[in-house]
Formats: sequence, C-alpha cells, structure tokens
Amino acid sequence: MGYQRRIVDEELDELLTGLPAVSLEGPKAVGKTETALQRAGTVHRLDDPGQLEIFRAAPERLISGDPPVLVDEWQRLPASWDLVRRAVDSDPAPSRFLLTGSAAPAETPIHSGAERILTVRMRPMSLAERGLEVPSVRLAEMLSGSLPALGGASRIGLADYAEEITRSGFPAIRQLSGRLLRSQLDGYIDRIVERDFVEAGHRVRNRGALRRWLSAYAAALSTTASYEVIRDAATPGEDDKPAKTTTGPYRSTLEGLWIIEDVPAWAPSRNRLRRLGASPVHQLVDPALAARLLGTDTDALLGNKPAGPPVPRDGTLLGALFQSLVTLSVRTYAQANEARVSHLRTHGGEHEIDLIVERRDGRVVALEVKLAATIHDNDTRHLHWLANTIGEDLLDAAIITTGTEAYRRPDKIGIIPAALLTA
Repeated sequence: MGYQRRIVDEELDELLTGLPAVSLEGPKAVGKTETALQRAGTVHRLDDPGQLEIFRAAPERLISGDPPVLVDEWQRLPASWDLVRRAVDSDPAPSRFLLTGSAAPAETPIHSGAERILTVRMRPMSLAERGLEVPSVRLAEMLSGSLPALGGASRIGLADYAEEITRSGFPAIRQLSGRLLRSQLDGYIDRIVERDFVEAGHRVRNRGALRRWLSAYAAALSTTASYEVIRDAATPGEDDKPAKTTTGPYRSTLEGLWIIEDVPAWAPSRNRLRRLGASPVHQLVDPALAARLLGTDTDALLGNKPAGPPVPRDGTLLGALFQSLVTLSVRTYAQANEARVSHLRTHGGEHEIDLIVERRDGRVVALEVKLAATIHDNDTRHLHWLANTIGEDLLDAAIITTGTEAYRRPDKIGIIPAALLTA
C-alpha cells in the first residue's frame, strides 16, 4: 500500500516552507517516521544501534546531508537537539531539518529550541482519516462563526464505532484483526511496561503494580476521577495504599511517552465565566489501548458487560470510550485549525460540556458527545446554558452522535454523526 496522507501532512507542508526545523512528536507506531520520510532528503535513524553508535562517536554527522535532514527518534541521542538548534542558528534557511520523537529524553536538552525547532503533535488516526465515510462537516467552518448549514448522511452505526474503538488508530495495527490485532495491542502495552519506562529513565520496581495502575487509569477514561479513586481501583482490598510519590512517576512518564493526554479544564480569557472546575478529563492516546487494558472487546462493549477495575462514571464504558475516540479525532481537527481543546465543568457539576474548541482570540465551539442516534431537547441544556452565559463568544455548538444524519436543529444546535466531522 502507498502512503496515506494524514491531516498533519498539510500542517507540515505549510510549516516547512518557512521554518528551518520541525520536530514531529507522538507515541510509537503513530506513523511519524513514514510521514517524515515523505519529505526527507537524508535519513539518520537513531533507533538503529549501528547508526546510533556512529553518531555518538561523531555527532556532527547528524546535521550533514541533503535537506531536509531527518533525525528519527532524536531522543535516543539528546545531544542531537542542540546540534540541530545550533545549525539553525548558523543557517535559518527553511526546510533544513525534520526530527521525530516518541518520548521525552531521559537527559533533557540544555536549550529548549524555542523559535528554532517547532514541535508538531501527531496522534493515532482520527475517524476522518480512517476512511469510514466522506466527511461533510468541517470544524474550520464552525470555527469561522458563520454558523454553516449542516448536511450529510452516514451508514456508520453504534456497532461500527465500537469496532473502531477496539481496532485502534495506529496505522499498522488497525490493518490486523482477531488474534493478530489483540496480540499487537498487548505487545504495545508490554513494551511500555517492560522497555519504554526504562528507556525514559524511570526504574519500575513493581511491574504488576504499574499494570494495575494503567488498568485503573483506563477505567477512569472520560472522567475527572481523583488520584485517590484511581489508586483505590488499582489496589482493591489492600490496606497499604501506595503514596503519590510512587504512582506520580507513572503518570509523568506516560505523559512523556505521549500515552496519557488528559483534556485540561477550560480557563476562559474573554468572558466572566466563573466557578469552573480545574480537574482534567482522563484520556489515553488511543481508546484501543484502554479496551485491551480492561480486557474488553466489541461484543462485550455492546453488551455492556463489566470490565476492569470499578471506577464511578456516568453512563456505560462504551460511552466513555466513544467519547475518547471523538476526543482523539477533535484534537486532530483542532490542531489543523490552530485551536486548542479543553473541557468545561462547573464546580458543583451543574453544567458539563465535553469539548471546548478555542480559537486564539478566545472564542469557542462547544461540542457534547452522546452515545445516541437520536437527540432530545434535554440533551442540549448545557449548550444553551453556555450560549446564554458567554453570548457572542460562542461561535457554534453541536452534539456529536452515533446517528446517521447531520443537521441543525431549529434552536441552531448542530447534530453531527462522528464519522462526518473533519478538520
């Protein structure tokens, strides 16, 4: 199969026309190297032990070759970051370097690279990139404030979305099925526990405890569960609970590996909205990893069978994982539009909105995620509250569903099947 362009490709093409160095960052197996190879004139692979040994002995060779020079898995030789930074200082011509990274290095580079090396995030494939449907709704138009007409039909239903959750958005893994798919996802988790933590500079004394914490975190997806709730779910029946000093490094290392990507609480700058919660919504980079950690599959999700450690949540596990899948997709679309994603929850929990997509000027598009094909008036109450609260700062509002039709209600709230939304 030939290379399948991703949404991030357009961003890279635009940035490299004017910038000397771009670092493409994201978890392993997300497709960074293949995407970078489409542009590279010279390739230096630091995940090759032989090449890594040579570059350690003669690091100046890293910046040689026809541009763009690709330094693949740069974090394996942290000095490479400063080499590229200094080369850019000497010659800031566009499109000189591409770097890819799967983790924060155990040795932090001395200089940040700000204004020399721009970091671009790459995630697993969004729903639009998976080719399930021809998308008919663009987030860019919703962010424009024009209140675009919504239309289009989707054949994708609840069972299809459940299948996409367990199938994964990692390009090579999602091509598999059955036991092969499950084995690859299990192997991915094994590598995190057995190798990636060590390579990131964190020694794991109790791998079983780490796996249990990961499973508890997966059970808490799409919630704002506290540290104590996740800890207790990971250690049921145990009187001697681990302290934050033990489990805190789990979280920070997984963030450095791009495996955890929580949705931060919205902190509005343009309006006087107050009494908002500050807790993030927990998310893993791909809901398929959560499904494997919890030992569930498509049929079990559709049957609402219990899975994994008990963590309080509103609704079903399938609903939580569907929200995770939509969050992954919306983050990809928002990045393409230079927007950021957060969530809204008032202190008392009276109002919650799953995804706030914010432009640079502080104006927003509000998105709710519902595991339903049909939307009722009661489902729109939080969006109406936000519209009444922030007025013109709300550019658009919609509910992302598992339904078949995209349309706009008489109250101007959009209804969008998840498979029909794109950047």
